[in-house]
Amino acid sequence: MPANPKNTNRLLIVEDEVRLAQILHEYLAQSGFDCEQLHDGHDVVSRVQNDPPALVLLDLMLPGGDGIQICREIRQFSELPIIMLTARVEEIDRLLGLEIGADDYVCKPYSPREVVARVKAVLRRSAHIRCPTDSEQTGRVTGLNIDQSRILATLDGARLDLTRVEFRLLATLAHIPGRVLSRSQLVDAIYDDHRVVSDRTVDTHIKNLRRKLEAVRPGNPLITSVYGVGYRIET
Repeated sequence: MPANPKNTNRLLIVEDEVRLAQILHEYLAQSGFDCEQLHDGHDVVSRVQNDPPALVLLDLMLPGGDGIQICREIRQFSELPIIMLTARVEEIDRLLGLEIGADDYVCKPYSPREVVARVKAVLRRSAHIRCPTDSEQTGRVTGLNIDQSRILATLDGARLDLTRVEFRLLATLAHIPGRVLSRSQLVDAIYDDHRVVSDRTVDTHIKNLRRKLEAVRPGNPLITSVYGVGYRIET
C-alpha cells in the first residue's frame, strides 16, 4: 500500500550541507512547518516508509545515495510530494521532464523564501488536484480506467507507471475525450500555483505519457496533437 503522510505539517529535509539544511529548517519553521533533517542518503527510503512526512526536500547529490535513485525508490510505494534540490545545471532538462517522479525542483543557489513558497505550492497542488475528482464521471475511453483515490491508471488491464503530473494530464484529457485542450489549459489542470511553464515542458510530459500508453497499446496512439492548438485523447 502507498505510504501516506501522518502529519500534514511535517517535512523531511535531505541535504548534506548541514548549515544550508539548518537555514531551510529555520525558514520553514517560521512558516509553521515541523522539519526533520537527514544529511546523507542511507536512511531516506526507510524513514519515508516507516514514518512518512507531508513532503520531502531531496538534494540531488548525497553521500550514501543518489537523489534521483532515492526519488525513484520512494515512488515505488508512495506518492508523497518530492522537491529536488540541485546545483547541477546539466541535470535541469532531466528534472524538467520530471521523469523521476519528482513534483518540482529548485536550483542552487536559491533563496530560502523561494523554497518555502515552492513547498506551499506543491502541498496545495497535492491536496487539490485540478482534474476530475472521484465524484466526477470520466469520459469513456475504451480500455482506460482511472482511479482518482489511488492515483492509479490502467490501460487494457495493465497498470500504467505514471508520475503525478502524467496522471493529472491523463485524467484531465480522459475527462473530456475527443476535445482538444490547449497547453495553457493543461498547465492550469496540473499546476495550481500559476507558475510560468514553457510549452516544451508540457510537450515533454505528453511525450513521456504517450510512450507509456503506447508500450501497452502499440501502434494505436491514444493522445494526438492538433498543430498549433494542443492535445486530445481519442475514444
